[in-house]
Amino acid sequence: MRRLVVIIFILLIFSGVSKPLIGQIIKGETLVGINLTQVEGDEVHGFRKPGLNIGAGALIPFSKNWDVSLEVTFNQKGANQGTQYNETDSIGQTTSGAYKLRLNYVEVPVLIHYTDKEFISVGAGFSWGRLVSVQEWEHGIRVEETTLNSGTYDKNDFSYILDARIKIKGPLKFGVRYQNSLVKIRTREFTDFAGNSWTRDQFNKVLTFRLIYIFNEEQSRRNFNKHAE
Repeated sequence: MRRLVVIIFILLIFSGVSKPLIGQIIKGETLVGINLTQVEGDEVHGFRKPGLNIGAGALIPFSKNWDVSLEVTFNQKGANQGTQYNETDSIGQTTSGAYKLRLNYVEVPVLIHYTDKEFISVGAGFSWGRLVSVQEWEHGIRVEETTLNSGTYDKNDFSYILDARIKIKGPLKFGVRYQNSLVKIRTREFTDFAGNSWTRDQFNKVLTFRLIYIFNEEQSRRNFNKHAE
């Protein structure tokens, strides 16, 4: 159902802006930044896993202060936790509680942005991500069973996005983004030292800080004002 909502949302965006696009100049953008990520439901807390967020996109104006953006990004997600304790289990293996997960996605975010006084923009939308690689470590040891094709993690990540960006100088912007999975990426069973077990669904959560360079911004603004006269 959530996937259907995302598809309908995208179709409505492009059907709604197709007519105003006549005579407009589409703006391009390049993006580079860093993620701070966690996985909700993995018993590891905090945005402690850094990652890259790089890509490019297009901004399509459909009103004086409104744009639709379409991006293609390489987006690193996951979780990280250092050593929590040092214990030896029943078969003599040392456990430490350390955990690391690295999830690499190619993503296609689609958002609507509102820009106020050519200085600050806020936006919201959805993203589809395709998992391209995965690595997992528990107690400092690589989990060999966790692979891209093992079925441990869903290869698709559908998420919602909240975005804000401010003008630094000219076409250069600084952006902050929050992203949260709409659909679980994994269901996992946990067991503690007492033998108690429980199951949790897992979701990606991402904070992103980026530099964004906009191409054709001034030309697009002048052209839009010209056609609005």
